[in-house]
Amino acid sequence: MLDEDVAQRTATLRQLHYFLQIMPSSANTHTMLHGKKMINYDTPRRESGDLYAFFDERLLKKKAKELAPCLSSCCIFLTGMMGCGKTTVGKVLSEALGYAFVDSDTYVEQAAGEISVAQIFQQYGESVFRDNESKALQELSSKSQQVVATGGGAVVHPINWEYMRKGITVFLDVPLDALARRIAAVGTDSRPLLDFDSGDPYTKALMRLSTLLEKRVEKYSRANVTVSLSKLADDLEEDVSHLTPTIIAIEVLEQIEKYLRGKKKPFNSHFSSRSA
Repeated sequence: MLDEDVAQRTATLRQLHYFLQIMPSSANTHTMLHGKKMINYDTPRRESGDLYAFFDERLLKKKAKELAPCLSSCCIFLTGMMGCGKTTVGKVLSEALGYAFVDSDTYVEQAAGEISVAQIFQQYGESVFRDNESKALQELSSKSQQVVATGGGAVVHPINWEYMRKGITVFLDVPLDALARRIAAVGTDSRPLLDFDSGDPYTKALMRLSTLLEKRVEKYSRANVTVSLSKLADDLEEDVSHLTPTIIAIEVLEQIEKYLRGKKKPFNSHFSSRSA
């Protein structure tokens, strides 16, 4: 039985290796790799995670290598609600592209003398934080080859869009239910806008997130690229909770590629001929 398992995995590895070599760059390689239309896997993804993870990483590197010249060293700004995975996905994406990763909240904290965002909110108020956030985005937008994870509310202020438009903006669209479950699981100590009284963490997080999203959804829609985790999960026949940062990063690159193809030329960034 063990020999049969090894033989099956070896055959699958060879098939997927060949698939990656011949796949045209214009195709949606991610969906085709994981979907059941071209390749029929005998075991579910979650039961053979190491095999899928290996090819996810290979595919991410392949896509990043193909796309990098078209980016002209421009920054990528990840936007989305708190808990949507901007930091986690951003780190994976930056490593694949050979970019630096910056979390704008951390950038603000460092500029403020290592004071946490929660402390800034508590001591100085949200308006002071938002001003510092805008200053941080202004500074970051003047640099190149960076993946920037922005704060969830950064999209509210028009001036921030002027800064982020110097790069490519990506909205990570995650279902509210998934967001609420993530936040309820890890707590809200570091999230001042979700600092609520005692009660069921999931229900209160869901209610507060719903209110915030209603105010921000139009702003998020201004992003150059939207990555819907609901759609991605449906395409891959998976649950949203099973989408790894690598899978999401691949989809980000797929959608950026589509956006750039629509422009019919490499991204014309203001720093394309400069170094970071």
